[in-house]
Amino acid sequence: MTRGLAFLAAAVFILTGAGHARAQGFDSRDIMGGGPNFFAGGSSPIPRTTVNFESNYPPGTIVVNTAERRLYLVEPDGQALRYGIGVGRDGFRWGGVHRVSAKKEWPGWTPPAQMLARRPDLPRHMAGGIDNPLGARAIYLGSTLYRIHGSNEPETIGQAVSSGCFRMTNEDVTDLYDRVHVGATVVVKN
Repeated sequence: MTRGLAFLAAAVFILTGAGHARAQGFDSRDIMGGGPNFFAGGSSPIPRTTVNFESNYPPGTIVVNTAERRLYLVEPDGQALRYGIGVGRDGFRWGGVHRVSAKKEWPGWTPPAQMLARRPDLPRHMAGGIDNPLGARAIYLGSTLYRIHGSNEPETIGQAVSSGCFRMTNEDVTDLYDRVHVGATVVVKN
């Protein structure tokens, strides 16, 4: 009988801990040593899909359409992967052609001086991790301050909410990150 109660108590302890971990944004992989569940923020309200995309851009080109709030990764044969994105709010949208200059997993974040002037309450630096506003991955765009990055706020996808960066869910930015290479062309249509 004592053995049964000990087993029951251990099961309750483990399940309570797992429930607490999920409430904190982690899943069973955390308990078993698999690392943080960076998909805990939820899936995109705009599902990733393959679409017809006739263009003169070579495969591997990223095309950002800020009006549509969509990002396209050009594929062969007139196709593209289409992702939902969050874009810059009024006054922070921009356009141009750049190249992917760097890619980082779990990047640290240092708000630029202009952002700190608007928001002095922000930290001066934030280490990479699940709470970092850049999310799981960042794709840097040329020498600009802008990047395509993850977000733990899936409800912002499809919205104009950023200071000029392009937000994706952590799941989608991880997918894109694995598909693009440093040097890829990025076309931003505003």
